[in-house]
Amino acid sequence: MEKEALNNIRYFLAIGVSTGGPGALQKVIPAIPEDIPAAILISQHMPKGFTKTLADRLDKISKLSVKEGEDNEIIKEGTVYISPGDKNMAVEKSPGGVYRIKLNSETGKYRYRPSVDYMLESLSNTGHKGIIAVIMTGMGKDGSEGIVKIKEKNGGYIIAQDEKSCVVFGMPKAAIETGVVDSVAPLADISSEILKFIYKW
Repeated sequence: MEKEALNNIRYFLAIGVSTGGPGALQKVIPAIPEDIPAAILISQHMPKGFTKTLADRLDKISKLSVKEGEDNEIIKEGTVYISPGDKNMAVEKSPGGVYRIKLNSETGKYRYRPSVDYMLESLSNTGHKGIIAVIMTGMGKDGSEGIVKIKEKNGGYIIAQDEKSCVVFGMPKAAIETGVVDSVAPLADISSEILKFIYKW
């Protein structure tokens, strides 16, 4: 069972978003098919309680199953895991090779909780080579360190939302300035950019 969970995760899609995120996610997630060979992780800057409402809303309007991530949960393809408000969500690979969600409340060097950098850095440490990271509308620069780690350690494919379609261009701008972004896309095209990479269209 655990081996099967590992073998079935061909891609990780990690999305970091802040101001304007709920509206942006309602454009991207429903456009992703239910049979996508990826597990999807979202860190949205949001207080405790609000992330559950967001997960429920996205679950209703999407083909994919959308839920808040739970500590120690085995990660599966075709499911969207949203970091609960006031928690950091990490991905851990067990010695047996199974990917699980780990939640904690540590702040440390991370300014936000949920932190996009925390999520991305944990993914980079798994050694997985099929990582797609998307940095969308939001204030600040959360995610810009994490995408550099992914590019250095895993290769991966990095997408940033373009300025025109952002509510706030801070996070995508900081991501683009790192020099590791592969594609800058308007909100309406982000889902197709993801699918193009996965399905090699």
